[in-house]
Amino acid sequence: MTAVAIKMYTQEEYLELERAAEYKSEYYRGEIFAMSGAKFNHNRIKENLSVAIGLFLKGKSCNSLSSDMRVHIPENTLYTYPDLLIVCGKPILLDEHMDTLLNPSVIIEVLSPSTASYDQGKKFYFYRSMESLVEYILIDSQEVGAVVHRKGSDGVWFVSSEAYDIKGSVEIGHIGLTIKMSDIYEQTIGIL
Repeated sequence: MTAVAIKMYTQEEYLELERAAEYKSEYYRGEIFAMSGAKFNHNRIKENLSVAIGLFLKGKSCNSLSSDMRVHIPENTLYTYPDLLIVCGKPILLDEHMDTLLNPSVIIEVLSPSTASYDQGKKFYFYRSMESLVEYILIDSQEVGAVVHRKGSDGVWFVSSEAYDIKGSVEIGHIGLTIKMSDIYEQTIGIL
């Protein structure tokens, strides 16, 4: 049996390929990983959150951005596309292309069966190295469930809000927004 060599890329090569690609890919330590499309409930939840957060932030110093905004973590080389993010204050961008954010304040990931373990484990580990990040929110796309992880003033992460009932709610404390679970899961199929 022969081993298949994995082609390794520099970060510059990845960005050049990614900016010309018709699909999104993540990058980590020289490897490029194609991203798969999301199912209906995943997209519905993401849109519900995007509308609620976007309306709440209108006229404020924070902005919400969708999954087309790439985030880079220089400490561990990761380039990724969170489902939704919030940046407060002036956005810090990688370069003049203005397509890679370096300072998200809040990251929201909608869990899919194929990504749930990664999003809750290794990806959260990677995200925690970002000094600007103060909240990491996980929303289940298979059943009602949301967890808000928050970084304390001592730098230690803890669960600040969670809900597993459609009558519950979660708080994005960094921006002072409480979202009802019924609003997050509105118009999903087979969850309620």
